[in-house]
Amino acid sequence: MTAFPDSPFGAMERLTLDPAPLAVIRHEGIRIADLRDAFDTGYGAIAAFFHDGTLVPAGPAVAIYHGDPMGVFDLELGFPVTTAPTDPLITASGASVQASTLPSGDAAATTHIGSYDGLGRAWMGLAERAGAEGLHHRGIWIEVYVSDPTEDPEELRTDLILPVA
Repeated sequence: MTAFPDSPFGAMERLTLDPAPLAVIRHEGIRIADLRDAFDTGYGAIAAFFHDGTLVPAGPAVAIYHGDPMGVFDLELGFPVTTAPTDPLITASGASVQASTLPSGDAAATTHIGSYDGLGRAWMGLAERAGAEGLHHRGIWIEVYVSDPTEDPEELRTDLILPVA
């Protein structure tokens, strides 16, 4: 199963992630309070490279959290692309868009439909279901923003992917 399915995931589905090329902006040592600024500026900056043809998108926006998302963590936000940039691309704001890869290996996934305010609860549910199956998270949390954020908040689709061991 792909990390970018057309249909929503169920309560918990197991999948094997294949590496996929990404174009991302990295943020190190940030907190939840920093996310709005990172997201508001980051996705638009990367999208500018789609408009000029430098990058070709291959899927919806992603955010990959490394570490403890309730504390200090590192974040990659970006998009899957047909070909990742070979050299960093500098945005108008001075941010660096770099090549990365979707983490590969075993994962558990679910879909959250609704406002982003419900993501914490959805993550807790996925982590609990994965733990009940004897799966252990690897400290990586992937959100795939399938819906356009300008849609009705109650209709937003966000796929949650938890790489596991």
